Amino acid sequence: MRSETSPDGQPKGRTFIETARRAQIVAAAIDAIAELGYGQASLARIAETAGTSKGVILYHFGSRDDLIREVVAELHVKGRAYMAPRLEAASTGAGMLRTYIEANLAFIGENRNHVLATVEIAFNARSAGGGSPYDFSAREQGAEALRQILLYFQGTGEFRADFDPAVMALAIRAALDAVPARLARDPGLDLESYGRELADLFHIATRPEGSHPGAVTHDQSAEER
Repeated sequence: MRSETSPDGQPKGRTFIETARRAQIVAAAIDAIAELGYGQASLARIAETAGTSKGVILYHFGSRDDLIREVVAELHVKGRAYMAPRLEAASTGAGMLRTYIEANLAFIGENRNHVLATVEIAFNARSAGGGSPYDFSAREQGAEALRQILLYFQGTGEFRADFDPAVMALAIRAALDAVPARLARDPGLDLESYGRELADLFHIATRPEGSHPGAVTHDQSAEER
């Protein structure tokens, strides 16, 4: 994606109409992949969903791979923009961890098709060498950022000191990353309740020894959010 923007906020070299058309095509790709699966979401099906032609898609993106890269990259950008202010508003280690977990689940709920489409891509897109041709490094970066949060609050004494923050971060990410597949099987899944239960679980796993089990209540965590 181009990083430079013009004074009106559009990427340099693109008009407002071109930017809007690209966004429409990306949205159509997301819906097509979420509904049909990665393998069945051909350019023709995406074009049909967008109400346009394959030629228009190729004019804006060059190839199906370029379009899929945009789908993946856009979710990462949206996720960072969603999470950052919520984490910054948390004032304690317990509050930040709860916010991290519950906000991740809220983001999945608010961006269901985009998340499901990206999971489809991650599981099914393969390059000639057998790996994914798309950049999913943001997932590793997210786990590392979470490890740093856990490590910091171990240092302040707000989290117990005897767990490995890397292992805990991976456990939290694994629990969160399992949700989209569950949601695909169970569209009625209560993500708010699910997030609350996960937050409770990892609060118990990280709280200092001897702290009261109710040290962080749901009402207190809501104030921190």
